Amino acid sequence: MYFPNLNKHYARSTLALAVLLAYSNVQAVEPVGTSINSEVTDTHTFAIARQPLANALDQLSQLSGLQIAYSSDMAQGITSPGVSGTMTSRQALAQLLTGSGLEAQPNGENAVVLAPAPQLGSTLELGATAVTSNQLGTVTEGTGSYTPGTIATATRLILTPRETPQSVTVITRQHMDDFGLNNVDDVMRNTPGITVSAYDSERSNYYARGFSINNFQYDGIPSAVRNVGYSAGNTLSDTAIYDRIEVIKGSTGLLTGAGSLGATLNLVRKKPTAEFKGHASLGAGSWDNYRSEVDVSGPLTETGNVRGRGVAAYQDKKSFMDHYSRKTAVYYGILEFDLTPDTLLTIGGDYQDNTPKGSSWSGSFPLLNAKGERNSVKRSFNNGTDWSSWDQYTRTVFATLEHDMGGGWVTKLQLDHKLNGYDAQMGSIQGAYPNEDGTAPITAGRYMGDTRSNSADLYVSGPFQLFGREHEVVLGGSISSAHWKGRGYWNHIYQDPNLVDYDHWNGHAEKPDWGPVSQNTDDVIRQTGTYITTRFNVSDELKVLVGGRVVDYHMTGNTPSFRESGRFIPYVGAIYDLNETYSVYASYTDIFMPQENYNRDRNERLIEPDEGENYEVGLKAEFFDGRLNASLAYFQVKESNRSVPDDAYNNLAPTPPNYAFIGTKAVTKGYELEMSGELSPGWQVQGGYTHKIVRDDNGEKISTFEPQDQFKVSTSYKLQGDLDKFTVGGGARWQNRAWQNIWNGPREQYEKFEQSDYWVVDLMTRYQISKNLSATVNLNNLFDKYYYTNIGFYNSAVYGEPRNFMVTTRWDF
Repeated sequence: MYFPNLNKHYARSTLALAVLLAYSNVQAVEPVGTSINSEVTDTHTFAIARQPLANALDQLSQLSGLQIAYSSDMAQGITSPGVSGTMTSRQALAQLLTGSGLEAQPNGENAVVLAPAPQLGSTLELGATAVTSNQLGTVTEGTGSYTPGTIATATRLILTPRETPQSVTVITRQHMDDFGLNNVDDVMRNTPGITVSAYDSERSNYYARGFSINNFQYDGIPSAVRNVGYSAGNTLSDTAIYDRIEVIKGSTGLLTGAGSLGATLNLVRKKPTAEFKGHASLGAGSWDNYRSEVDVSGPLTETGNVRGRGVAAYQDKKSFMDHYSRKTAVYYGILEFDLTPDTLLTIGGDYQDNTPKGSSWSGSFPLLNAKGERNSVKRSFNNGTDWSSWDQYTRTVFATLEHDMGGGWVTKLQLDHKLNGYDAQMGSIQGAYPNEDGTAPITAGRYMGDTRSNSADLYVSGPFQLFGREHEVVLGGSISSAHWKGRGYWNHIYQDPNLVDYDHWNGHAEKPDWGPVSQNTDDVIRQTGTYITTRFNVSDELKVLVGGRVVDYHMTGNTPSFRESGRFIPYVGAIYDLNETYSVYASYTDIFMPQENYNRDRNERLIEPDEGENYEVGLKAEFFDGRLNASLAYFQVKESNRSVPDDAYNNLAPTPPNYAFIGTKAVTKGYELEMSGELSPGWQVQGGYTHKIVRDDNGEKISTFEPQDQFKVSTSYKLQGDLDKFTVGGGARWQNRAWQNIWNGPREQYEKFEQSDYWVVDLMTRYQISKNLSATVNLNNLFDKYYYTNIGFYNSAVYGEPRNFMVTTRWDF
């Protein structure tokens, strides 16, 4: 079914409860057609190359503003011959559809719907219509694919992975559903080139190319939250509300401004659908892991000019770790309003609570005892008390206004308000324990706070003529602020002696009186920027991207004030098509990141910002009409002010009153090979191999707790013939050895703590019980491999999950 006035450029979300209530009172209805009032006669100069039809239609819509609606599977496997020359948008569309067996039917002044061209003597029946592309790129939900169509995270230009001159990895909705990747931590563990380091049961950090990742975007809007050490719910975000997660490797200062050097994560939310649909699922797994999910979407009016979607998910899970559990509740809602045929308003919100019990803190067990000997514990050992809990919560409301100005020009305003909060009442066994008598004290502390952030981004994009060819430009500006207020308590009072029996530890310990506030945090970060991206179509084969961002950054509060004004961040890239399959590319970007509050020199001054330049060259390819993407990249990241301990000062006798840092240079060199998409009908794959080495200015290897080499692959195959109700698949992760030098206090010497190389293998099977009902079994860590997900953080370690399973049933309607 088709709903008139459906804007081609999609968008965002509002409170789930309201949407779900609305659905209970609305029936799916057949739309009323719209008659064409006039033919669009504006001409454009087109230079759309031969490529998959879906990508060609995206480009035509972007260049001309013509709204094109079609079912998600209609363009599968079809190659468009392309179009070149000056003509109307509908003339160009007719050429793109040549040989496709499809035709465009008018549906308004500037809109068409695609349908199979009727054969002589046949009747035409239209299937359900879905718009599959918007200003954020191609929607992956419903495609069944492990590769995206188009993305916009790197430059704001809507480009295919092959057209983007940086390494890009996208975990699609199908990939997440197949392997039960229910939170961002799960997704990152399966993302090529990413290392996940678990600080403890609630906090984890991600690394790419030797650098911590603290750049999170939501629908392309950078999050201003950066207090990674205190955790703010980002890494535990439930994926039930997301269509895909995009990972752009290297520096992304063009759209981010200040940020980390390794990569940027963009979490793209699900959008409402033009037809009524939804699903409900129930799952159960190892260690009393239970999960439920409901997702409902569709039109809220007879004409379909208002659409909504609501998602709710709840998970209650225990763990292989003793006395630990976590409850997660997430709600999401979105409404879209077609204010006019050319104007789309989106409002929405999401809400998530993560409530754990028995949280570990600073690892899950201490590496050394009071003699300096290595502790040996079971994987189930949990250093946290049974009352230890690092609660995290997020609340977001957002709005988007998009307007099609005609001639391929679009303007978009995005607004976002986010609350990230935490209440950590923590107690655990830390340090060089147990004592020789088997006792150990509890290290306790409480941390409370939240970050309230606001962001706004306004841009305009469209085509322009120069030297007889058509090019594209994006011009925009953004403003953001983040106010972090927090309190720390560590002058606590115990009623009884603070000692527990380490050898018979069960989590039972006295919870102290937290006492008065020990530390207040009250910091504000403000950032403004203007940016431009231009894509010059130098020839049919050569595309050159040139852009930049001017940044003003100001940090005030209890931390030392810091200001960076008028900082220019350049972006340069080029792609050259060798033939219809292969392209070579090169790019240069840079970025800067102000230091965290604790990164002070011996004079208590904040050290200068970390800065990095990212150089990348590579080869990209599209196979099978774009259903399979591949890339090979060589990268080099030059870092000018990496924070490292000032050992010459810190090791003085007597010991200085403050622990100091200095800035040093570092260089990362490496290469990545990735592939994602359909190898053959029904066979999806995503995988990659990454090699990198990070060295400081003395040539010494650093960041060695990350593996130098890693390989990740996930694949699924829908069986054929009599077994076509089955889909089978599996995944594998391998990394070579990683190590860290830890300080052995009792022996007063450094020691190397090492994680040897290891494989982890997962399996999945889905059975389609009926048209609407399916059951999926996921078996993780098939061979029950022992490995660490953290080595050496505060002289601690964290074990990875043992073998476990999850069974999920899903009803689609």
